[in-house]
Amino acid sequence: MSHNCYHLLSPLPSPHSPPSIQKPLTTPPPPTSRTPPKPTSQPPSWVDALRSRTRSNHFREAISTYIQMTVSGARPDRFAFPAALTAAAGLRDLETGEQIHAAAVKFGYGSSSVTVANTLINVYGKCGRIGDARKVFDRITERDQVSWNSYIAALCRFEMWEQALEAFREMQMEDMEPPSSFTLVSVALACSNLGVIHGFRLGKQLHGYSLRMGDQKTFTNNALMAMYAKLGRIDDSRAVFESSVDRDIVSWNTMISSFSQSDRFYEALDFFRFMVLEGVELDSVTIASVLPACSHLERLDFGKEIHAYVLRNNGLIENSFVGSALVDMYCNCLDVEGGRRVFDRISGRRIELWNAMISGFTRNGFVEKALTLFIEMTEVAGLFPNTTTMASVMPACVQCESFSSKESIHGYAVKLGFEENRYVQNALMDMYSRTGKIDISENIFDSMENKDRVSWNTMITGYVLSGRHSDALVLLHEMQRVEKKKNRRKNDDDEDKNGGFYKPNSITLMTVLPGCAALAALAKGKEIHAYAIRNMLALDVTVGSALVDMYAKSGCLNLSRKVFDEMPNRNVITWNVLIMAYGMHGKGEEALELFKQMEAEPNEVTFIALFAACSHSGLINEGLTLFYRMKIDHGIEPTSDHYACVVDLLGRAGRLEEAYELVKTMPAELDKVFAWSSLLGACRIHRNLELGEVAAKNLLHLEPNVASHYVLISNIYSSAGLWNKATEVRKNMRQMGVKKEPGCSWIELRDEVHKFMAGDESHPLTEQLHAFLETLSDKMRKEGYVPDTSCVLHDVDDDEKENLLCGHSERLAIAFGILNTAPGTTVRVAKNLRVCNDCHVATKYISKIMEREIIVRDVRRFHHFKEGTCSCGDYW
Repeated sequence: MSHNCYHLLSPLPSPHSPPSIQKPLTTPPPPTSRTPPKPTSQPPSWVDALRSRTRSNHFREAISTYIQMTVSGARPDRFAFPAALTAAAGLRDLETGEQIHAAAVKFGYGSSSVTVANTLINVYGKCGRIGDARKVFDRITERDQVSWNSYIAALCRFEMWEQALEAFREMQMEDMEPPSSFTLVSVALACSNLGVIHGFRLGKQLHGYSLRMGDQKTFTNNALMAMYAKLGRIDDSRAVFESSVDRDIVSWNTMISSFSQSDRFYEALDFFRFMVLEGVELDSVTIASVLPACSHLERLDFGKEIHAYVLRNNGLIENSFVGSALVDMYCNCLDVEGGRRVFDRISGRRIELWNAMISGFTRNGFVEKALTLFIEMTEVAGLFPNTTTMASVMPACVQCESFSSKESIHGYAVKLGFEENRYVQNALMDMYSRTGKIDISENIFDSMENKDRVSWNTMITGYVLSGRHSDALVLLHEMQRVEKKKNRRKNDDDEDKNGGFYKPNSITLMTVLPGCAALAALAKGKEIHAYAIRNMLALDVTVGSALVDMYAKSGCLNLSRKVFDEMPNRNVITWNVLIMAYGMHGKGEEALELFKQMEAEPNEVTFIALFAACSHSGLINEGLTLFYRMKIDHGIEPTSDHYACVVDLLGRAGRLEEAYELVKTMPAELDKVFAWSSLLGACRIHRNLELGEVAAKNLLHLEPNVASHYVLISNIYSSAGLWNKATEVRKNMRQMGVKKEPGCSWIELRDEVHKFMAGDESHPLTEQLHAFLETLSDKMRKEGYVPDTSCVLHDVDDDEKENLLCGHSERLAIAFGILNTAPGTTVRVAKNLRVCNDCHVATKYISKIMEREIIVRDVRRFHHFKEGTCSCGDYW
């Protein structure tokens, strides 16, 4: 407050002063001596009333009582001054506190009364005047324990952590009683803010000191638990909890909150159960701490039980943190309607609740509802957006097609003064990454002075979204190096104090694991898996699902299934990933069997995975049965993606006319691009020129700027020897400014990913690789290999065609793997395009001659080559 409380409150009626009188804060003339006068015989009701109102936290009434007391002529004493000063501190009213201080000095209580001085330290500490608090402290001639406690607490309030610890050391050199629990609580707070290494070392010393002093009070133990948790030492925090005899609700809340904030969600739920069994009454902090665990584990059933408890206990639902946590839980568990019902039934909606609902709509794809609610919040409810609001609404702006000017939300954030806020910067990085402007995201990231874990996760995600998987893995390494460097510092900035901000969490792992899969970086993926196990993240459903996907796409289907089987909790994404994995590995029957065992309700993606599995395994009738019964049995209406998958299923089997008829019978409102593309691809496989031209014509009408459409029809012409038509198509591509994606393959060797481009000779071992392939070609010919030069789509002689075939990226990667690994080692290669027929035949011969298992993942499926055969059975 910047003005006196007597301007806000009328004095209480008294025998000496009418209720209507309001005078400035005055005191009677001071005595001539600086020695405090002996207490006068004044009506005890003044001091009693003043102290009573202060103890009841009725601070304004307490100040009003003090005013009336002085106006009546009664002299404040060593009991009245501390009560009045405590009220001023409670109101953060510096001006009134200074006037009461002046009165105390006039009456001789300024420094000679340690009780008054201690209260003054508290006033100045709470009112932002640490310098004045220090002056008062220095003038106290005989400090007591409360003096030190007040001063150390004031230093902590100003985040002067080192000074607080120094004061604690000085306190122990004083000839006085040992520090109390209040002292240790402040010192524990200081230790928790000094970084992991420095803070943990001092924190252990403090813990040992408390044990030597025999301080096992609940108050102290709670502070130690919070300290260890903030320093990332959750197990130490748990040890303190388990050694505590008298636990209170703060003890339980501290542990549950610590587990949730450290992504140890199962333990958070376990402790919540123990808490209930112990008969401890839950409060709003308990509920708000345990609901994020339900949210992350997608335990909607458990979350609903907690919601029922909240409804049975009046008042909890109106708590803004509880309401926000409930909305977030429902939305994260995909029950957006449930979240909206919670939102609608809360009367006093604070901005935290609006933010949770906007974020929930955005995360679940209801972007227009998110933007509508944002407008309602600002225009109807009259609330001013904060940084969290902006971070929640920006992704909705990106995803909303009707919101065309994406950058305008950036300008709006600048107008609000949020451009340097870390949460807004994170959201802006995400926005630009998703709109194809990764360079702007990099600029924002590099310019950030205070990055947090979300900043790193967002930038890693941006690289993955942009297909820059190598950069994503490099940034993951850099993220951990920065953390280690920060932890070595004695005094860290506030964002790095607990050392955990730069530690990869479940979101980091979920984001970067697809990069390992895309680059066939199995060793890196296993390293991340080990990290997840060490940090209790492997049980997280999102991380588990990403690991299942990573192992499957790295060619380790058995490991993928092992991770799946060990997951305690699976959602529909987990099941879909494994079904898709079986399909990619040509195990369609296993995929169908897994579908029958599915514990989650199937969704649209489930059927896409099933159709792909049937397509790669030639299970035509099974796939068609699923397609025609998916709406009847599961209430899922076929989408354009489902039609495209079934067209691929028929086309791959050579039933091109049926596939064509299916495209023509698609509902008019569905997008036919992917269906025509599947048909064109099938025409390329089966060299059907007539239908290929029909499909290409429709595709180029719908998507004239997509290179793959031109390439497919050009390849059909080339395969048929129609070089003029093929040349004309490629000429049209150049005129349209459309560029073909070059063939590219990756192979991992000793924790490094090597990249090979078709015809590229930039690799340092290029000459050695070509020489090896030429030698290998001679051996292959002796075994019966005949190059399929029809795969070379250029009008050159046969010798040149054979040379071009040897330059295909997958063949270079395979040669590199054989030359740089021990005999018998499995070679794993990933390619961004479909493997050509000749490379497929050649790899079968290579696997037999070199006695190697070679696993190649192309854009559609896996090929396991072993002893001269391929797992696809030449059906791909």
